[in-house]
Amino acid sequence: MDPLILADRVRNTITLGESHFREFKSALWGPAGSKKPRNPSEICDDIAEALVAFANADGGELLVGVEDDGEITGVPHGGDDVSLMLRAPATHVHSEVPLPLQFATALSIDDRSILYFSVSKGTAEIYQLSDGKCLRRRDKSTEPESVKRIQFERAERSSRECDREFVDGAQLIHLDLQHVQNLADDVLRGLGAERYLQQIGLAEYSGTGLRLRNAALLLFSKDVQQWHPRCQVRILRVSGNELGVGENYNVRSEKLVQGNIFDLLLRSWEELRFVLVTKTQFGPDARFEQRYMYPEQACREALVNAIAHRDYSVHRPIEVFVFDDRMEIRSPGALLSTLTVGQLQQLNGAHESRNALVARVLRDHKFMRELGEGMRRMFKSMEDNELGPPAIQADAATFSVVLANKSVFTEQQEQWLAVFKEYPLTALQRRILVCGMNDREISQDDIYQAIKTKDRTVYDSEVTGLRNAKILAEIRTQVQARAYAKGRNVKPSQVGRFVVQLPSSQAVEDDVATVFVANLELGVTAEVIRPLFESVGRIRSINVVLPKPPRQTRPFAFVHYFERDAAVRAVSQLNGATVGLRPITVRPYIPKARLPQGES
Repeated sequence: MDPLILADRVRNTITLGESHFREFKSALWGPAGSKKPRNPSEICDDIAEALVAFANADGGELLVGVEDDGEITGVPHGGDDVSLMLRAPATHVHSEVPLPLQFATALSIDDRSILYFSVSKGTAEIYQLSDGKCLRRRDKSTEPESVKRIQFERAERSSRECDREFVDGAQLIHLDLQHVQNLADDVLRGLGAERYLQQIGLAEYSGTGLRLRNAALLLFSKDVQQWHPRCQVRILRVSGNELGVGENYNVRSEKLVQGNIFDLLLRSWEELRFVLVTKTQFGPDARFEQRYMYPEQACREALVNAIAHRDYSVHRPIEVFVFDDRMEIRSPGALLSTLTVGQLQQLNGAHESRNALVARVLRDHKFMRELGEGMRRMFKSMEDNELGPPAIQADAATFSVVLANKSVFTEQQEQWLAVFKEYPLTALQRRILVCGMNDREISQDDIYQAIKTKDRTVYDSEVTGLRNAKILAEIRTQVQARAYAKGRNVKPSQVGRFVVQLPSSQAVEDDVATVFVANLELGVTAEVIRPLFESVGRIRSINVVLPKPPRQTRPFAFVHYFERDAAVRAVSQLNGATVGLRPITVRPYIPKARLPQGES
């Protein structure tokens, strides 16, 4: 640049004053009226620090010989010292990553010598001082910053802008125009493909013609590999629960699906579903239907989320690992800094589109539903299928959703529910029955908590179904519950209203694994006698029968074991044992239907 033009530019810079893009440094020190030249080594340090900070931010200019208020005091140093300062951008900056230096020169402004430096914004590198220290410009300050933080922010900025960038050399002929036209017809019959692309923001006219954004290529490209080689979904079926390496590499099968986003949405599920199918069986409408290891809706939501919201500035494929105990969908790119894993797990609709243009097209054409709802549907689908909630994981390079093939019920709860396997119970009814294990009384609050809603209609529907099936028995009416609560200073909704009854057919089938217990103390509960009877075998359930006034008989109980041998041991080992202060009677349970005529 011509020295006179550069001098005018510097004068304008001084007039504008210090800012995020400009900094002034004095070459003098000491009290007013008796200032002396500063140590050249200290000035070199200042030069390096300012230029590194500018390059790690948005670029900027440094003027040495100008005071903070814009007064030009000059650089009074000799030629060797000036040369030393002009070399500071190289000598005082880490040699492996040279600064994007534009100017480093001495100028005469108003008959005073100053030093002018200018650096552009770094986009691919992180700049450091020779001692490894990293700095960044913030407003009018030069502040320490970690290399990792700068890398993260640059990567996020790049990822947010990726689908909006215009792509040089991309033309309409590179797109599947028939597909574009089909979508245009959905919006407005007669709307041309080119006009449609402009209307939804995927293309704009410039002086050189129609320019396509990256989103247009990601969505509609005939050969997306030409523009994004890793627009892919990689599906791996792994033997076991961990991925081995080397000789222990245990990937059973691998499938790579590639194509534009619409291709991936359709074809990746088709490939994944073959991996997830466990069996084909008759459904309730007497037609063959396929069963999957995981709920179809949860799998689809996780896959759509990965394809729509992955970081397309990162050239890695989406990876789906299907282990024996879980499925992991790993998306390239970190979670956006404006979202947290905690916010997503709260299911309050928190969302932000990394690829805003891509998400808009998919939502407008029903490939995605309303934003922020996908995570809720995924969790709901897993819950409806009595599986544990999805796990959400994020690190600096990957965002993952993990669907575990694990029941929400414990092994003991599953055994309890197996007693009712002949009944067509809903998922909510099964949750209610779990509340009544071990002869526990079930309150209204217990039921609402189990069904996870305060909807009275849902409550009535589920409870009525269980009562009609003779599985849920009412032990207190609503009026009785209020009276009971009043005397104990609790809420009526917290008072036990129901107990679970074993199916009558189950009682007959399992009578050989049941013992009758008599002579119990008044006020005894199932929990009081459970430890004693558990000492001889696994208990399915305990039913304690309390005498009803005015009868004066003592409480008795039925202890239902899982194994017949346990019932035999209970009779031989526990008959005559003491519970509280009374010896109890334990004998085999024989239903009245099987007693010889005349016995009771």
